[in-house]
Amino acid sequence: MAYQMTFKRYELKYLLSAQEKEKILQGMAAYMELDKYGRCTIRNIYLDTENFRLIRRSLEKPVYKEKLRIRSYRPIGPEDLVFVELKKKYKSVVYKRRLVLSENEVMKSFQDETPLPVKSQIGDEIEYFREYYGHLRPSVFLSYEREAYYMKDGSDFRVTFDENILYRREDFSLGSSVYGNPLLEENQTLMEIKTSGGIPLWMSQILTQEHIFKTSFSKYGLAYKDIAAGHLQRGKQYA
Repeated sequence: MAYQMTFKRYELKYLLSAQEKEKILQGMAAYMELDKYGRCTIRNIYLDTENFRLIRRSLEKPVYKEKLRIRSYRPIGPEDLVFVELKKKYKSVVYKRRLVLSENEVMKSFQDETPLPVKSQIGDEIEYFREYYGHLRPSVFLSYEREAYYMKDGSDFRVTFDENILYRREDFSLGSSVYGNPLLEENQTLMEIKTSGGIPLWMSQILTQEHIFKTSFSKYGLAYKDIAAGHLQRGKQYA
């Protein structure tokens, strides 16, 4: 049986050194706690057209952009639940539509190009998306290790730290082992601030004191650029 969730929030990204991460963790200690999953490895399969239409359009920085992916928070088997996520961004606000189905149901749907076995508003949005873009197939497998922190006071402000971000273009299974090409430099961390409102004063003070500024960072976008650069280099070799 499927169920669905919807999120609406701002997502701000920062590239940190090991020393900067430690400073932020020290400042967060009085206000935030590590969630119940601790440090987990997130696995994603991004769906796209054969010529990467979705990510190429996203990199053009339009006012409105969207992505479709399949995600798990641990290695899974065919009957385990995974997330099918339609992620949209409009004027800096991120909207995420999420369905939860078994891995077998989801992968069979995309392999056979048949609708997902669920009738719901989010399910209809995902099917419209698939019909609009045509043949969507697994394009990039992307994994990373994440630590997620939540507020002790129960508010929705969250902070995540992603490390060991890897991508590959093979072995599209959420139950597979983690390996691939790195997207971060050694000892580098991607921090994301997720909030439906503003940044707390204490966090703003830490960022200002440490001279840490937000950046534009798309994991799938960087993976695509690396893939494209590889194709270009191979083309030069055979020219």
